[in-house]
Amino acid sequence: MIRAIVMLGLAGALALFAGAADSEAAPNEMIVIRYSQFEPAFIEVPAGVPVRITLVNEDPIEHEWIVGPPEVHAIHRVGTEPYHDERPTEVTIPPLSTRVTTLTFAKPGQQNFICHLAEHEAYGMSGLVRVTQ
Repeated sequence: MIRAIVMLGLAGALALFAGAADSEAAPNEMIVIRYSQFEPAFIEVPAGVPVRITLVNEDPIEHEWIVGPPEVHAIHRVGTEPYHDERPTEVTIPPLSTRVTTLTFAKPGQQNFICHLAEHEAYGMSGLVRVTQ
């Protein structure tokens, strides 16, 4: 009985270690928002691999991080969604807070990320994701 408990504990520990190793292998990116700018304004990620993106808003005002092709941005420039929390490619970041999203880009290419709040894009609050093979 004790041997079975020890074996189960060992198996659980190995599974936990394997899970940690997998999560450490996944790419992680951090984008800091400071003075209504994304830093960095360019990231490169692999296609077909989940990428964990941490968005840190150091500003005392709300921002959003919307990533996608031109059609997505055209919709958001005239859209009426005041808050984003249902899609991993659309995140609202309250003042002085951090949000994390995980997404997988299906194929290589480039997509912009933009804050579409009033005048933020015009101020230069945009960046680029390059998806590689």
